[in-house]
Parts: sequence; C-alpha cells; structure tokens
Amino acid sequence: MATPAAAGAPGAPAPPRSRKSVTGTRRTVAALFLLPALVLLGALVVYPIGYSVVRSFYDQSGDGFAGVDNYKALFTDEGIRTALKNNVIWVVFAPTVATALGLVFAVLTERVRWGTAFKLVVFMPMAISMLAAGIIFRLVYDQDPDKGVANAVWVGVHDTFAESSAFPKAHPGRDSPLRPQDGGFITKAPVRTGVPVALPLVGVAPDQMPGSAEKAVRARPGQGEITGTAWQDFTRGKGVGTLGAPDPSELGYAGMRLEAVKDGKVVASTKAADDGTFTLPAKADGAQLRLPASNFKEAYNGLDWLGPSLVTPAIIGSYIWMWAGFAMVLIAAGLAGIPRELLEAARVDGANEWQVFRRVTVPLLAPVLAVVAVTLMINVLKVFDLVFIIAPGSSQDDANVLALELYRKGFSEDQPGIASAIAVFLLLLVIPVMWFNVRRLRREVRR
Repeated sequence: MATPAAAGAPGAPAPPRSRKSVTGTRRTVAALFLLPALVLLGALVVYPIGYSVVRSFYDQSGDGFAGVDNYKALFTDEGIRTALKNNVIWVVFAPTVATALGLVFAVLTERVRWGTAFKLVVFMPMAISMLAAGIIFRLVYDQDPDKGVANAVWVGVHDTFAESSAFPKAHPGRDSPLRPQDGGFITKAPVRTGVPVALPLVGVAPDQMPGSAEKAVRARPGQGEITGTAWQDFTRGKGVGTLGAPDPSELGYAGMRLEAVKDGKVVASTKAADDGTFTLPAKADGAQLRLPASNFKEAYNGLDWLGPSLVTPAIIGSYIWMWAGFAMVLIAAGLAGIPRELLEAARVDGANEWQVFRRVTVPLLAPVLAVVAVTLMINVLKVFDLVFIIAPGSSQDDANVLALELYRKGFSEDQPGIASAIAVFLLLLVIPVMWFNVRRLRREVRR
C-alpha cells in the first residue's frame, strides 16, 4: 500500500486540477457568463455580415444567382462611383483637418487660464446627435442671409468692400424716355441745358426703397446745366396720379448714379439726391444720360453652400465642428503625459516654440495622433446622417457617400443585392484600417 510520502514522490503523477482563467475563475464559469454576449454578438454582428456576403451574390429577387454582377455595379453605376469619389475626399480631408485642429487647440490651450472652459466649449458638439447637428447646419447653410449664419457673415464681409444696389428690380415703364443698354438704361434722345429731364422707373417695392429716400420733386430748369429727377413712378392700381411726373406719394431714387455719355465716352457723372433730383454741368449738353448697370445689380446673397459644387466641403465642415473636440481631448491627454524635461531641454538648447512643437511635441504625440486619425477614418467611412440631412434633394446626388448609397439602393430603389455588395465593400475598406490600429496597439503594449 502506497504511503502519502510515496504518493508525493517525484516520479508519481500529479493529481488533476481544475483549469482556471488568469483571474482565478474557472473557465467553464467564465464561458457561461460570456455566453449571452457571444449569442448577441453572433446574432447582431456575425450573422448579418455572413448574410450580407451571401446576399451580395444574388439578384434583386434573391432567387437567382448573380455572381459578381453586383460587385461590377460598384464600378459602373454612376451614383456609386460618385459616392466612392466623395468617400475618398472624406477620408483624406475630414480626419486630417479634425486631427490638426485638435492638435492646435490642445497645444494652444495648455498654458492659458481659461483653457479648460475653451476645451469644454469645443468638446460640447460631441454631446449633440448627428441628426441634431444636421438640422443645425441645414439652417447655418441656408441661402437666405437673414436665416443662414454662414451667408450672413459672408454677405456682411462682401458688402463691406462691394456695396449692393438698392434698385435691382427697377426698370422703365410704359412710354419711358429710357431704353435698355448693357444691363442699364440710357435716354433715347440727347439732353439739353435748361430743359429738365424726367427719368421715371418702376419695379421697386416701397419697403425696398432706401431709407434715405424722400418724396420726389420736379426738377427746376437750370441755367447752363442739366437738371432732372429719377423717381419711382406710380404703378397701375396704386392710386390716382400722373404717369411720367412726380406725385406727392412717390419717392425719389436716392443715390441713383447717372452718367452723361457722348460718342461712347462718359463726360460727366453724378448721383441723385434723396428726393431724386440731380444736376450735371454744361459739358453734358447734347449727351445721352445713362443709368449704369451698377444701379440694378442684384443684391449679393452669399454662396450657395448646399449647391453641387460646395455641398461636400460644407458637410465636411459640419463633421469637423463635431469631431474636432474629440481629437482635442485625446491629444490633450497625450500632451499631459509628455515629460516637461524634454521640452525645457529643447528650449535651453536654443529652440524656439515652433521648433519645440515641430521637432519634439509632434513626434512624441505621433502614437496619439495615429489613434485619433485612424478612429476618425473608420468613423468617416460610415458617415450617413449628416449627408442625408444637410444635403437638399437637388444636390444629394453630388454629396452622395457609400453609406447613403447603400440606404438608397436597399430601400428607395429596392436593389438589396447591390446594397449588400456595398456593405461588404465598406467592410473590406474598414478591415485594413482596423488591422493597422490593432497591430499598433499590440506593439504599444509590448513596449
């Protein structure tokens, strides 16, 4: 009979032990706890991916095998090609600009007293959903400067250097002495000194007249000079008055520019007074009076932010507004971990702040910058909400991206085979980026 000492001899087999995980928990127990999560993962992630892959090889009805026809459509369908081109623009510019802004914000706010408050304000858009942000920027980019903030600012800057006309709709009425010329108007006959000139126009609403406009006055004959009146003549159905002559209820065209033209050359010019009257010197005798096109230039209403040419950059701008705060917070955390001795040593060696930033700060932040850029890149490939909400129907084709085209093919156009192919294509685009991120993280852990 073996003794206990013999059982523990070096050559005796060790008694079986229950296998445990690194945390000390039995693996069967750990597997039971993980089972619900694994079931959900399989049902919500693995199964949809597998089904999409299989469905991408079938036709619209799902009964006939289509082979790679759905994948061929990715490179032949005009809408998908536009979406692919826009996705390239998104991947190149949106993560780059958002990461660069986050870096600038993190570095500049590091030393200021109100840096925390600034970071809070910049990060705040992250608390807003894509839907809400899309609605906000749909209003921001409104064409009407009275509604859209972007055009209100743009028009304000433009009008500081180039004033818009107050009479964009003005034009001669019936039996007018004026005729059209080069976007403006010119008198049909030459003018003479001592004979007042009447220049009636119509087409400007009373509430659109300049605030300085006064009641029109009939010009008096001038000795050795040209006199006249330019005013808003009454329109049919607006009361009793004399056509072609100033009435008490009519306003003068305050600030209207007039030119005296002889043989195609301007010999004199002036501007109408608040009551519409004007005076030209004697050298204008025998000339034709011209109202140049600048008087009738349409008011500047800013840029068509949501038009075909600017809609994609405009939507990228709204995305950067949301995600620059995310980049800033991660980069600021990485910046806080940089040893201050390295920065001070560089300054002691004579480096200026730009050199410290470029040669010390940025290289040390390279791992963090890579994490931010890759994360935003993955996020950009899935962008859908902003494009769907901000881009109007007239320019949605020009702003199209792959995620939006997937939705349109799958639901609006009832082509589930092509929609599944787009989904698989998006997955293939994301996998290399995710692989790079995981590989880099493992390398960091080994260090």
